[in-house]
Amino acid sequence: MKFVYLDERGTGGESIAVMAGVIADAARMRPTKEDWDSLLNYLSEKLVGKEITEIHTHELYRGNGEWRGIDGPQRSIIIDVIFEWLTKRKHHVIFTAVDTNKFNEEHKGNDFSKDIESLWQFLSFHITLSLQKCMQGAKRGGTRRKKESKNNSVLVFDHQHREQKKFTELLLTPPEWSRTYYDKVKHQDDLAKIVDVPHFVDSKQVGMIQLADFISYFVRKYLEIENGFEEESYEGELNKLEEWYAIIESRCICMSNSFPKRGRCDTAEYFYSFVPESLK
Repeated sequence: MKFVYLDERGTGGESIAVMAGVIADAARMRPTKEDWDSLLNYLSEKLVGKEITEIHTHELYRGNGEWRGIDGPQRSIIIDVIFEWLTKRKHHVIFTAVDTNKFNEEHKGNDFSKDIESLWQFLSFHITLSLQKCMQGAKRGGTRRKKESKNNSVLVFDHQHREQKKFTELLLTPPEWSRTYYDKVKHQDDLAKIVDVPHFVDSKQVGMIQLADFISYFVRKYLEIENGFEEESYEGELNKLEEWYAIIESRCICMSNSFPKRGRCDTAEYFYSFVPESLK
């Protein structure tokens, strides 16, 4: 079984919105939590000089809050260390992104909008459908029963008090149009790889939610500059963001399911139509 820890960036009026998930095997969750705590201790003792109990990525990148007084090159090293941690532990990543200007202009009149009422729901449901399609197609060894359960996924989100009731209902009774996205076959349950209902937690208590926020932040920053919505805030920023984005992309699964270049059904076309141009 997989736990998919999800968080979003850019739903507050930014040009690009991103939701990313960190995928962790259930059997590795205890050592993963211990490793995350060890990472925070290492950052605190070796690189920052004071206790760090939670990663707020926007403050880290801008040098605010508990990161104030740490210069840009040192913060860049800290970011590199976190990406190295992700890579060494071989966690996989999934993400989606939306051109919010296009979404705000065109979504309300869309035939799908009666079921997808907000940008957050759009991001989270696209992630869900992409994950379903990816996990049902994964090839694993072992018996048929093991293969069927190996990639079942539990979705874990940061608290969303305004969204969680509607989104839970959406997953429990997904609209009929969603089935074509993952090629649902006869006798297959809707969203068969998604276990039960989504869970909503406090990110301060769950390190993998903080890591999902970290990934979302850097995907959004990269896409905003890459697509011409923002300018570099310092010389060479795009080049550095490209390095970090390449690490994220190397850990991504489901890219072809999230952003299919061809053979899109109407549902896939709906989601694809709002993707930033550089991802098409």
